[in-house]
This record gives sequence, structure tokens and C-alpha cells, in this order.
Amino acid sequence: MYSGMRTALAALLVIAGTPVVAMAQRHAGRTPSASQARAVRLEHAPDSTFVTESSGEVALAPDTLPTFHSRSDSLSSARTLRAAIRDQKLRVVVSIDRHLLWVVEGSDTLHSAAVNVGMGRLLEYGGRRWTFATPRGVRTILSKSAAPKWRPPDWAYAEVAREYHLRLAHMPERGAVTLHDGRKLVVRDSVAGLLMPDGFAPLPVDEHIVFDSTLYVPPLGTRNREIDGELGNYRLDLGNGYLLHGTASGTARRAATTHGCVRLSDDDLQWLYDFVPVGTKVYIY
Repeated sequence: MYSGMRTALAALLVIAGTPVVAMAQRHAGRTPSASQARAVRLEHAPDSTFVTESSGEVALAPDTLPTFHSRSDSLSSARTLRAAIRDQKLRVVVSIDRHLLWVVEGSDTLHSAAVNVGMGRLLEYGGRRWTFATPRGVRTILSKSAAPKWRPPDWAYAEVAREYHLRLAHMPERGAVTLHDGRKLVVRDSVAGLLMPDGFAPLPVDEHIVFDSTLYVPPLGTRNREIDGELGNYRLDLGNGYLLHGTASGTARRAATTHGCVRLSDDDLQWLYDFVPVGTKVYIY
């Protein structure tokens, strides 16, 4: 653990349910009575409680420290925690390592939820690479929408292509792709299809487009690149492709399973959609 992070985490937000101690004193085998009292109180508080400490050397116990991939990652987490404490307005706070979300106003926890966060994996395919992690930092809810359609990013097609050992190519918005048998793959009226001697034959919009051992990525804006139900009932946009959204199954358990977004169960997502307005800050640490 970086020595700088120990200082940065002092007097910061602490999530209830995790033992807390004065880090330096614990390492020396001594725990001051004041810190011990805080540790006991926080350790037995429920996960649904979002707890802040305004003074004292408070940090997570060594066996429950967050997992950081770099010094900048740890510093970003510390800065975000400090900002979440200073902000007394209505805000959303997300713990990547504990897979929990809180809606807080002042020092009051209004709502808490289990969430799925980024899996922290790397995908490399077709000369491109993607990191599936939920970024730490401060974001803002830019917009909200009901019954959202998912427009799969390129990585969704890269995953399928790698799994089935297919080449990956993009369909053009205009023009045509000539297949090995002479048929042409084109877009007509926002639908991908084949140009046949007797006219245009649309392809199923809910299936991947695979010809000649190649998975073709349909252009954004086509019906072939829209999927209903994958994001749940609502979407809260955080910008740069990151969302608070639901799941196809309607449930979300505490886990690191997403490609970067924060997923919630139907009931929790409904609560956020109803009570958290556009413009609300989201602190992810």
C-alpha cells in the first residue's frame, strides 16, 4: 500500500460494516481507545448506513483495503472520498470494491443498493483493446430515460468474434460490402440486409450478421444495433458511455461483472429514477 494513500484516507468516508482502526497505531500493535470506540461502532453498523468521520486517523483495516492498480488510481479514490464528504447536497456514492451504492443528503443515507461494477479485465482483439473497469472519480447524472435501448459498443462484437474465432469488420453506412458469393451487404431504411437479384432482403435485427467467417458490425443508428431490455427499465447517463442502469434479469448482486457501468436491480433503479434528479453528482471511489 502506498504511504501517501494512508495519509489521504485519514478522516475520510468509511463504509459501515468494515472494521476501522488508526492504521499507524494498529501496525505498531496499539489501538488508542478513541479509535477503538469508533471501530466497534462502525463494525457493527449495517451496510445500508453510509458513515462519515470528521476527525481522527481513520482508515480501512489492511485485509479490507480497496484494490488499486496504480498510485494515480489510489489518489483518485482518496480525492473522490474527500469530495463526497465535503458535498452536503443530495449525491450518489458508489464503492467499487464493496459493490455498494448510497444516495446521501447531508449526513443522512436515503437509499442503499447492491450493485455490479466493472470486472477489471482487458480485451484485445482486431488490433484494439478495451479495459472493462468502472472509473473512479466524480461524475454527474446528465440525463435519464425510461425503456432504454442498448446500442452495443464495438467491444460487444469483439467479444463474440473472439469467442467464435471470427474476423471483425464494420458495415459502411453507405455503399455495400461484396460477399464471396457476389451478394451485397447493405443498409436500407435503417436495416441491414442483402441486395438480391429480385430486391432487398432485410436480415433479422436480433441476430449477429455473420458471412464468410466474418462478424459484421452494423452502423450506429440501424435497428440491427439496438437491443431492448438489456439495460433494464431505466438509464441514468453519466457520460462517456458510462451508465447507471438495470439488468435483463431485473436483479443485481454485489459483484464485479460489468464492462464498466454500474448495474442495479429493478427496485433500486426505479428509486434512483424517481428521486435522483438530473444534475446530481455521482462519487465513484
